[in-house]
Amino acid sequence: MKKVVAIYTGQGLAEPLQKLILDKLSGINLVNLIDDSLIRDVITAGTVTKSVSRRLINYYQIAAEMGADLILNTCSSVGEIADMGRELVDIPLVKIDEPMAEHAAANYAQIGVIATLPTTLEPTIRLIKSQAQRLNREVEVVDGLAAGAYQALVSGSPEEHDRLILEVGQKLSQQVDCIVLAQASMMRMQEQLQEYAGVTVLASPPLCLPRIKEILEL
Repeated sequence: MKKVVAIYTGQGLAEPLQKLILDKLSGINLVNLIDDSLIRDVITAGTVTKSVSRRLINYYQIAAEMGADLILNTCSSVGEIADMGRELVDIPLVKIDEPMAEHAAANYAQIGVIATLPTTLEPTIRLIKSQAQRLNREVEVVDGLAAGAYQALVSGSPEEHDRLILEVGQKLSQQVDCIVLAQASMMRMQEQLQEYAGVTVLASPPLCLPRIKEILEL
């Protein structure tokens, strides 16, 4: 069994992501490390603070000490800290959104990005642009902040959360040929948004699974 340690900055994603991984990949012992104070601190500060960075690096090192064969960073808001973590641990550290960003940059020229938090939107845009540069591709990235959607979700109004995302997706669909869902937790909106907006919609967890499988040689 290959041990995968998934690190979460919030509560909502752990259960659906665990189900997806265990349903689609065999031979994995999945361990979840969840610290929901991380995303709260990022939202409060409007950026990834030094304290959040230090704690994340510590979690990467703990995962390595636990005997992980692979570390999965599940939060796009802190993805750039995962780049630092790769320099400090001797095992593969996969950013959940990196394969999605690579796929979008390789296959589409006009890419919309929907996020429910500004702290996720900007890092995702930078990631897509860096992947496009690496692939020597010219892409246009259009941002789509679903303002208020995250607050609606955490306050117990998932219908309002979904409505705001669909509204932004409809606007973006007039300008792009692909929409990227910046947060892995938005995966459940993929099919509905694709039907509603009429363009390709990408979610990070399904696109990340082949990368995990390849690295672990499953």
